[in-house]
Amino acid sequence: MFEKIHQETFGKSGCRRIVPGQFLAVDPKGRAVMISAIEKQKLVYILNRDAAARLTISSPLEAHKANTLVYHVVGVDVGFENPMFACLEMDYEEADNDPTGEAAANTQQTLTFYELDLGLNHVVRKYSEPLEEHGNFLITVPGGSDGPSGVLICSENYITYKNFGDQPDIRCPIPRRRNDLDDPERGMIFVCSATHKTKSMFFFLAQTEQGDIFKITLETDEDMVTEIRLKYFDTVPGAAAMCVLKTGFLFVASEFGNHYLYQIAHLGDDDEEPEFSSAMPLEEGDTFFFQPRPLKNLVLVDELDSLSPILFCQIADLANEDTPQLYVACGRGPRSSLRVLRHGLEVRSPEAAPEIHNRHVELPFLNLWRDEFDAYIIVSFVNATLVLSIGETVEEVTDSGFLGTTPTLSCSLLGDDALVQVYPDGIRHIRADKRVNEWKTPGKKTIVKCAVNQRQVVIALTGGELVYFEMDPSGQLNEYTERKEMSADVVCMSLANVPPGEQRSRFLAVGLVDNTVRIISLDPSDCLQPLSMQALPAQPESLCIVEMGGAEKQDELGERGSIGFLYLNIGLQNGVLLRTVLDPVTGDLSDTRTRYLGSRPVKLFRVRMQGQEAVLAMSSRSWLSYSYQSRFHLTPLSYETLEFASGFASEQCPEGIVAISTNTLRILALEKLGAVFNQVAFPLQYTPRRFVIHPESSNLIIIETDHNAYTEATKAQRKQQMAEEMVEAAGEDERELAAEMAAAFLNENLPESIFGAPKAGNGQWASVVRVMNPIQGNTLDLVHLEQNEAAFSVAVCRFANASDDWHVLVGVAKDLILNPRSVAGGFIYTYKLVNNGEKLEFLHKTPVEDVPAAIAPFQGRVLIGVGKLLRVYDLGKKKLLRKCENKHIANYISGIQTIGHRVIVSDVQESFIWVRYKRNENQLIIFADDTYPRWVTTATLLDYDTVAGADKFGNICVAEVIMNYHVGETVLSLQKTTLIPGGSESLVYTTLSGGIGILVPFTSHEDHDFFQHVEMHLRSEHPPLCGRDHLSFRSYYFPVKNVIDGDLCEQFNSMEPNKQKNVSEELDRTPPEVSKKLEDIRTRYAF
Repeated sequence: MFEKIHQETFGKSGCRRIVPGQFLAVDPKGRAVMISAIEKQKLVYILNRDAAARLTISSPLEAHKANTLVYHVVGVDVGFENPMFACLEMDYEEADNDPTGEAAANTQQTLTFYELDLGLNHVVRKYSEPLEEHGNFLITVPGGSDGPSGVLICSENYITYKNFGDQPDIRCPIPRRRNDLDDPERGMIFVCSATHKTKSMFFFLAQTEQGDIFKITLETDEDMVTEIRLKYFDTVPGAAAMCVLKTGFLFVASEFGNHYLYQIAHLGDDDEEPEFSSAMPLEEGDTFFFQPRPLKNLVLVDELDSLSPILFCQIADLANEDTPQLYVACGRGPRSSLRVLRHGLEVRSPEAAPEIHNRHVELPFLNLWRDEFDAYIIVSFVNATLVLSIGETVEEVTDSGFLGTTPTLSCSLLGDDALVQVYPDGIRHIRADKRVNEWKTPGKKTIVKCAVNQRQVVIALTGGELVYFEMDPSGQLNEYTERKEMSADVVCMSLANVPPGEQRSRFLAVGLVDNTVRIISLDPSDCLQPLSMQALPAQPESLCIVEMGGAEKQDELGERGSIGFLYLNIGLQNGVLLRTVLDPVTGDLSDTRTRYLGSRPVKLFRVRMQGQEAVLAMSSRSWLSYSYQSRFHLTPLSYETLEFASGFASEQCPEGIVAISTNTLRILALEKLGAVFNQVAFPLQYTPRRFVIHPESSNLIIIETDHNAYTEATKAQRKQQMAEEMVEAAGEDERELAAEMAAAFLNENLPESIFGAPKAGNGQWASVVRVMNPIQGNTLDLVHLEQNEAAFSVAVCRFANASDDWHVLVGVAKDLILNPRSVAGGFIYTYKLVNNGEKLEFLHKTPVEDVPAAIAPFQGRVLIGVGKLLRVYDLGKKKLLRKCENKHIANYISGIQTIGHRVIVSDVQESFIWVRYKRNENQLIIFADDTYPRWVTTATLLDYDTVAGADKFGNICVAEVIMNYHVGETVLSLQKTTLIPGGSESLVYTTLSGGIGILVPFTSHEDHDFFQHVEMHLRSEHPPLCGRDHLSFRSYYFPVKNVIDGDLCEQFNSMEPNKQKNVSEELDRTPPEVSKKLEDIRTRYAF
């Protein structure tokens, strides 16, 4: 958890352009910090420490300058001189007062240095100079004893080094890719950088917008920089930020799509790659060229899934798995993908394991001779026990001391170096020197159930008799003198692990046939005395006591261990899991939580995850109950049904699970703990805009469109043209060489998902229509549209006059220029779906005069929003036939929803308009509209009178102002759906930044009242980390109405215990009751 040390308020009027907070720069020695607004205001704070070494912050010093725009701010490394900040600024005062626009064209950007005079305690503008090119960001150069100080200015096509004093400016052009398909007039800029500094040297890694990383070094001569050197390093996807770690890794936070962690394998000093220098002579306007290539200096180690940006999402159970899947269109350009999200943890199988035939009873494991890794796997069959040793391979051993001719109920490590095997006729205690002690069952009785931990063994004999053994300090197993008769047959038992530093676990849990669980004491003072019991709704199948949810603590000896709570997990035969808190002193059971897991009886197994105990629960699906980041998670595993399992530790997977699934032994590793979904991604070619689901075959029809892009045909044509130019430009003697180079250029194919797609220029569009099978992810059909045709809308429908055929309509704009807006017209492409939804057969295209941005099926015909016209079309032989239109919508139709005779149209900036279609008069009549001007991005119908929508400023509303809520991210899809089988309906939204959230309805006033109070208390007791007022944030555009912030309420679980107690006392509850309410409302609707 972050702990807030200080909070400074510097603007109370919201996020405005003159309120600081857009730029933050720190003096490299940590003495001062500057925050700046986009315009005018800059504040400098001096940081110090008081006598108790607490951080203190001065009052702000102003460095305001009116009429000035700021582009970037960095702290300059000046060693221990007065702290200095460098800013890229532009003064617009003259441009503002000049009506001719001449001054605006001549305004130059300036580089300004601000110095904080620590002696006089104020900030001065030390120095300012105009720049030739327009800069976009600054890089601080190490100074003091580490380097020459100063800054690197990254601007269009150039990188320039500047410093005070006699230092001349050193500038170097940014190299470009050889034979690039990009528009050659287009400038090249660096977009982000990372600095690496050691005692002896430093270098910078800077990335261009195409994704190429250059290693930049400076040559110095006695503190004067003489040249800048650039060397092509590698190409990675475009990043928002990069960070070089001290351990030799490079983290790339991608602007869109997954984030990557690379290991820096080479610094690229000794390879053949050409090095470019500012000292090399070049004509003005010329630049260097390099050849991009696959990774050479970097090795991809890991990637972090990111859904950003989500452009569209639909939720449906297309794979027939009971639980619906989320089909999410995300990414941008060639890195886009269609991802299928399923609720569950991703399971990796690191090693193949042998097949096991025959039925088994139990599958325990053990950990031999206190090694950190397991040594044996014991598999028990109906009539035999198999011992497998784990080494380089898994193989059978016969001299382990185990009895192999009998099934095994349980086996475990006892003490530090002995093993115990419990089988139906007795107990076998195998010492380290292979001596064996046996205890045989009396008379005709056999052992039915047992529970074992590191020092204790408890067995249940037929007839419900319990026998208890404990290990004494010499390593001998001793039977307790008395035995305990239970009132019914024992069906399951569990012992907790022995807590560190103690002799024994104090409690034994026993489940009986009479639908009860009893807690029995094992303390010598009241051994085998019942302490408490709990009645169950069905017969228990298995029990498991675990210690969970503890914070890690260090004891006096520095041993790390966690002090958590004891939980008794009870798996019932009807597929329900109960989790109950076990009081560590009295043994009382309280605070029971219930979850339905599946149709089979629930078996429980204790495993280790993240160094803590967790429970694997197996029913028709396997679930993992674990504590992660101070919250309980109960998540299904995305894997086939398992029957038996145990924890497993080996070098390949220190926290693995070994399990049996349909007669094979599987070794599983769970890595992405805390994740709600696991995802499968299928790559796409351009940015996906929308998709529809064909109801009969469940195939997806996706439209993908990119601006500033070439279609495949244009790309091939441009390549051919460039290759011909290469040959023509060569002299007589170089023809052959040029022809070879041209052939190599035509054959080279660098994957666009890493190297980026060529930028074609403004007004250039590329689109495809794709039919995809969402389960296998294979493309069944792909239709390329021509260059500069951009698909904006898609619908799948049946026409009343065309029998049973399904048709796909795609709305396409021709030659659209976004700013200033102009369009040459549009088309509606009509395709027939053939081969039961696997192929598109082109029928005809219908010209329209504006962009068709929305299409919706309507009463056997189709409604199309063409610009601001709403029209009804029907299918004709040569084209679609216009039947009716309405011209009274304000700006531009962005969406159409239909229900009965009603049509709800969303306008791009005038919110919703309700239209009724009158069949007899063949008229579309507007009968209602919204009072607020909302810039609607997406909408969905909740019922006949109610529509929910979202706008581009991050608000969700239910129209006729039933509710308002500011999400803070642009919402691009809304859908009313159920997320879990048997759950209630909720409203699911997805955002441009990759977020998925739900709005759930309250079904009772009591719940609403309770959560309203929780929210109220948390607003005051647990304010947001960065100090904004929660209520004013959620009411940023419209006052928040009838929505309670569930994310804020769930912060209750991560508050300090005493604060939890205060809040729950105010609500007349206990903390467990409050967190149970929070968990209940979550599991009723979702995960």
